[in-house]
Parts: sequence; C-alpha cells; structure tokens
Amino acid sequence: MEWFQGIAVERQVALLGFILAMIFGYVGNKTHFCTMGAVSDIVNIGDWGRMRAWLLAIAVAIIGTNILVYMGHLDIEKTLYTTPNFYWLAAIVGGATFGIGMTLAGGCGQRTLVRVGGGNLKSIVVFIYLGYAALVTLRGILGAFRVNFLQAPAVTVQLDGNQTLPTLLNLDPGAALGLALAIAAVMLVFIFANGDFRKNSDGILSGIVIGLIVVAGWYVTGKLGFGEDPETLEMVYIGTNSHLAESMTFVAPVGYTMDYWAYWTDSATIITFGIATVFGVGVGSFIYAVTHKTFRWEFFTSPQDLARHLIGATLMGFGGVTALGCTIGQGVTGVSTLSIMSFLVLASIITGAAVTMKVQYALMMRSA
Repeated sequence: MEWFQGIAVERQVALLGFILAMIFGYVGNKTHFCTMGAVSDIVNIGDWGRMRAWLLAIAVAIIGTNILVYMGHLDIEKTLYTTPNFYWLAAIVGGATFGIGMTLAGGCGQRTLVRVGGGNLKSIVVFIYLGYAALVTLRGILGAFRVNFLQAPAVTVQLDGNQTLPTLLNLDPGAALGLALAIAAVMLVFIFANGDFRKNSDGILSGIVIGLIVVAGWYVTGKLGFGEDPETLEMVYIGTNSHLAESMTFVAPVGYTMDYWAYWTDSATIITFGIATVFGVGVGSFIYAVTHKTFRWEFFTSPQDLARHLIGATLMGFGGVTALGCTIGQGVTGVSTLSIMSFLVLASIITGAAVTMKVQYALMMRSA
C-alpha cells in the first residue's frame, strides 16, 4: 500500500470514492435496487419488498454512521445535513419536486447512473439535463431563487446547535448511540418480520451493501480526508466539493461533473469524492451488465416519452440541490446522521412520487 500512501490525500479520497461507487453500481444493477421502484411497488401493487431493501440500507447506515461518530471517526457537525440552519421550506419543496421528477424520469439519480452503465440511452439524456439543472440551481439563476426564497431567513429556523435528533434531545454520546441503535432496531424488526423478504437474497444484499458503502464513504471523507491544507496549514476536509465530510449522493455531484468537464484545462479543478462516485456507479453497473450479458441499448419510444424524461430530469436537478440531497443523498446518507431535515426531505420525496404515480394512473385510466 506504499503506492497509495504516496499519492495526494485528495486523490486517495477520490480513488476510494470511485471504488465504493463501483461496488454500488455493480450491486445496484444486479439487485435492481431502485428507490422510485420501491415507492411504485407500494402505490401500485402494495408490495413492500423493495421498500424493505431501502429501509435496510437506511438502518445499516444509521448503525454504522453513529458508531463512527461515537468512536470519534466522524464529526457529525461537519456535514451538509446537520448545520444549525433548518431549511424546512426548501426541504418540502425540493423533496416533493425531486419525487415528482424521478417519477417522470423513471428513476432517481443513482438509478439513472446505473441505467447509463447498462446501455440505457434515455438515462444519458436524463443525466445531462439533471446535471445542468443541478448546476444552475447550485450557482446559476435557479440558485438565486433557491437562496432568496426557499432558504431565506424568514423561512429558516436557526437552531442553537446542529439539527440531529440526539442534539435536539440533549443526549450525551452514549445515549446518542443508544438512540440510533434503537431506531435501527425497530426498523430491522419491521424489515425482517416479513417472511418473503427474509427469502429475498437480492433485497438483503442490496440493503446491507449500500448501507455499508454509505458508512465507508463517511469514513473516507470524514477520517481519511481530514488533514492539513498544504497552503493554509489548517485542518480541513480534503477532496470534497462541500469541504465537509460527505458520502453517497447523486444530484449535485452530477452537476459538479459537468462543471469539471467544462473547465477540464483549469488546473484548479480536481476530481472530488462526489465526481468520482458518479463515474464509479456507471462503471460498476457496466461491468455487471457486460459480465452477465444484460447490457442492451434502450431509447425513447415516443416524443411524449422524451418530454416526460426531460421534465423529470430538470425537476430532479432542481429538487435534489434545493433539498440538499436525493433518495440516497438525503434518504440514506442524510438520514444516517439522524438529521431532522433529512427525515422531512425523505417524507417529501415519497409524497411527491406517490401523488405523481396516482395522477399518472388516473390519467391512464381516463384515456383508456
């Protein structure tokens, strides 16, 4: 491992992020892990199988993340999800918008990357529009609307400390870990109470692996990536776009990827953890598709199909940045910190997706 230790810290962080995401993409393709599909199964046929896999990923991530915090390997206050600023309106609007968008586009950010690796040309179009919408919401005209209206001081609750449940309940580190384990235990009882899911090897595999990948991402950026800035000599988080500890999320990183491509010749731009994960998921999915002969080209079936995907991708880009995350970024990574905003975003995403599915079904029945 001497060669690894000899490279710069930001490159170590990016390389490890790529490897973790490659595993994510491989397992995501193999098991058909899809958060939009999980909501769709419940709304349309009452099947909780894929939702239990998603909940398992959340439970595993909660356990692992809070163990890292307890052991001092992750400063929970140095993440995007746990700041004292509780953007409740941005959480609701952004989450609901993302839920609507992922339903129209046929999948969330991570599913889009998985499908790109599997040969889905529709997802390449979604990737481009999602990334551009994310970029202009981060730094462009939609960013002005986001900051001036959805994150304005008048609609922001300023907390005394961070917005995690243990902090709001004023718990000491041991009690905080106990609360996290208790929440995860309740979830696990619900998940494995179903006999069909206990036999669902793909669901169990995807939930455990993706949950552990989120935990590993926190460790890479929060522990290995925390070091001395060679220019300022200050202790900072190296190799992340937010300059904070990060883990898996797939909206803003797509925007940062497009920004990186646009300024390729700028020596100041680097491949960050988030950008590396975008490539990693696609590569991992591609490896699975090729080795298991599931790779096939897919494209739009009609102009209406194209329009739905373009609108959905744009809404996902805006909603994911506004809500500070997607079904993975907030739904698993954010919730693993026990941030109250992450729970609100998750509920808003599910609500937006479920309502959109109901409307689509009603329109389909009317046209029939």
